[in-house]
Amino acid sequence: MILDKIAMLLLIIGGINWGLVGIFEFDLVAFLFGGSAAIISRIIYVLIAISALWCISLFFKRESLISETQTSR
Repeated sequence: MILDKIAMLLLIIGGINWGLVGIFEFDLVAFLFGGSAAIISRIIYVLIAISALWCISLFFKRESLISETQTSR
């Protein structure tokens, strides 16, 4: 599903950003969009958080797909 891929992409961006913060104390999102308090930066942070919540559902989708495959045999 396309929404799953978008959510995963945003999580990858967020993970890279957190890695940069942890290793170099450099927030790439804040740097690119005018600081961490800038409205666009805050929107990106919120989208990444929503993506993380969305991806929780992927754990249950995978499990249901596996159980459906096993019961159909």
